[in-house]
Amino acid sequence: MRNLKRIFLGVFILLLVLLILAFVLENQQSVSLVFLGLSGPQLPVSLVAVLALLIGMLIGPILGWFLGRSSRAARKRLT
Repeated sequence: MRNLKRIFLGVFILLLVLLILAFVLENQQSVSLVFLGLSGPQLPVSLVAVLALLIGMLIGPILGWFLGRSSRAARKRLT
């Protein structure tokens, strides 16, 4: 049973890597993002999407931690 779980995990990771590779290879068109009048360098669409994902993965937990901390402090002041 333990080996079966490892096989399923290996197949899942392999499929995930193949999907990411297909996404990167299919999205090689260059785009330039403009935000508040500032234009960024031309980068492939896949790189822009992956960077946005990574930034979101960093900002999300930080905001969750900060908001959780402030709500705990507010509850502590009430008691």
